[in-house]
Amino acid sequence: MGGEIPVKTTERKFMAEEEAKKLDAVEAPEAPETAEPETFAKSGKKSKKHIEEVKAEEERQARKAERAAKESEEKPKGAKPVTRPRIERRGKKYQEAYKLVEKGKIYSLKDAIALAIKTNPTKFDASVEAHVRLGVDPRQADQNIRATLVLPNGNGKTVRVAVFAPLDVCKAAKAAGADVALDEDFLKQLDKGEINFDILISTPQYMPKLGKYARLLGPKGLMPNPKAGTVTMDVEKAVKESKAGKVEYRVDKQSIVHIGLGKVSFGEAKLLENANAFFDSLKSQKPASLKGTYVKSVFVTTTMGPSISVENLYN
Repeated sequence: MGGEIPVKTTERKFMAEEEAKKLDAVEAPEAPETAEPETFAKSGKKSKKHIEEVKAEEERQARKAERAAKESEEKPKGAKPVTRPRIERRGKKYQEAYKLVEKGKIYSLKDAIALAIKTNPTKFDASVEAHVRLGVDPRQADQNIRATLVLPNGNGKTVRVAVFAPLDVCKAAKAAGADVALDEDFLKQLDKGEINFDILISTPQYMPKLGKYARLLGPKGLMPNPKAGTVTMDVEKAVKESKAGKVEYRVDKQSIVHIGLGKVSFGEAKLLENANAFFDSLKSQKPASLKGTYVKSVFVTTTMGPSISVENLYN
């Protein structure tokens, strides 16, 4: 027979249900996915308590920054504080002395010492100092400048000399002017932390006994050293030189040598003699491996006085 084939009732019903489901899926919103519960550690940075504290701190800092921003907007911006030059922050006496030093001028050593005496602003007998900037590298062993010399007129300081040596040597040292000269009793004083001396001299055979006191003596610069002439067999000579004005100088980490040349009361002639002795000694210490300028700059000053530039004696 011709004509369309009739669709069965069950098939029509099934198709109608499918169409209804599609329409419902389009119209109805999708159900939100259920988030997995956050897991926390029992302790440490991932614990719930720590995380809550961090969040609270962040919120507090944010509120603090917001308040600060509002306050800065509300407050009127004033003028920047004016910083006075360093010379204006000095005392009146220093300012008066500073006016005597011609700015930018490089003085001869003789004129610099004379001007240093003149520009001393203190009432006490100040020291006259020399500060020399070298072109060496103190980290290199052969460029670590360290030496001693006896100033012709002394340095004006009263030096207390101690000697740690056998009894017979101690007697000779005492006669030479040593303030303290002991054998084993000296170690008992060190055990108590008693230091009543400025220079310590010892014999080579007694040096091992001072090893345990290196932490006490070393930081104070009192540990005997062969380079400084404080470890020697001729203790009597070392005592006389120390009392006569023997000084030690060494380059610091900034490649600068500092030394006291004497007191203002010495006068120009004696100070100049001491200064020439120091510069002769410094010149003899020039390292053979050094390439370039040895002495870069020289300044002379008193304890609290202005600095005076000195011409380079080696150019």
